[in-house]
Amino acid sequence: MTYAHIVGWGSILPDRVMTNHDLAEIVETSDEWIFSRTGIRERRIASERETTATLAFEAAARALKVADLHPSQVELIIVATSTPEYIFPSTACRVQDYLGATRAGAFDLSAACSGFVYGLSMASQSIQTGAVRNAVVIGAETMSRVLDWQDRATCILFGDGAGAVVLKGSAVPGGVLASTLRSDGSGGNLLSLPAVYHNPVPTLGPEYLHNGQQQNTVKMNGRQVFRFATQVVAESIVETVEKAGLSMDEISLIIPHQANTRIIETAAKRLKIPAEKFFLNLDKAANTSAASIPIALVDAVRAGKLKPDDNIVFVGFGGGLTWAASVVKWNVTASDDMSLPEREWRRARYIAARTRSQLKRLQRRIVDRLSRSPTPEARLKDADKK
Repeated sequence: MTYAHIVGWGSILPDRVMTNHDLAEIVETSDEWIFSRTGIRERRIASERETTATLAFEAAARALKVADLHPSQVELIIVATSTPEYIFPSTACRVQDYLGATRAGAFDLSAACSGFVYGLSMASQSIQTGAVRNAVVIGAETMSRVLDWQDRATCILFGDGAGAVVLKGSAVPGGVLASTLRSDGSGGNLLSLPAVYHNPVPTLGPEYLHNGQQQNTVKMNGRQVFRFATQVVAESIVETVEKAGLSMDEISLIIPHQANTRIIETAAKRLKIPAEKFFLNLDKAANTSAASIPIALVDAVRAGKLKPDDNIVFVGFGGGLTWAASVVKWNVTASDDMSLPEREWRRARYIAARTRSQLKRLQRRIVDRLSRSPTPEARLKDADKK
């Protein structure tokens, strides 16, 4: 039997920090009000040059570095995101191009804040069945671009960032032991982000106004989402731990979607376990939707919270409504040291991948121009003349 092990991890947060005090100058709120209700102190905001794809690429590159895996060895790339730059091409295809992962299939996965766990489950199953040997699963978001910054119910909650893991097949027992994926579409209206093409006029960007109200921005019924989340977190953890053949006493750490400290505290009470068993970093990163779990995983590794053979749980919940959990046996330790020449060599390889991509685009344009093949429209006109 083949097991899907996490052998690499990486994350990135934009440089720009927006504190609760900064938000208080935009919308009627305060640091005390936000922190007491959410546990958030600050969040990161992407610059004009940073996109969901560039953040996803950086997180993936860092994860591949930890895994000591060349992009050419990657056979599958899954990007979980609610904020792609395009409906198509997928963000995953852009990451594949940036990495130079020439043998990888790539697609985006839309399951909102549960997306990373959904992607982890999909990739692990592909490895367990022998379809692929190595996969990269990424959660990446630029939530700041789909927020109504006058809506206090949502703009205080979200931030930008990306996290990624590398999964590798092995005969050694461990890795992703069990997953549970669930959904309830009847609650889709509780947390939603309308697509651009639902707007009356096909204008891109959250700045577009219709009847004085912003379109394609996040809308949320906070009270009902809170009620939903506090119920499903505990239930999905128990169900997945049992599916893995373990007991709660055998779980070393739970890394939840970083939405709200009150949700986690309630889940801990329902599970009758200490709240400290949940790893949280939302005070500094806020809610980064599909990116929150892999970003928190990287922070947990850096904090020394994980040891070989630890059993850990990932649990996500969000729009859809969706929720999901995975149990993972952690079999590796951090090995993030790399000399300057090695870093420069890896950087050069990614620059070479970008150059190859640009050359292929140029080649297509040249072939189109030299071939002088008539377009379908031109052929139809010729047929009409006859």
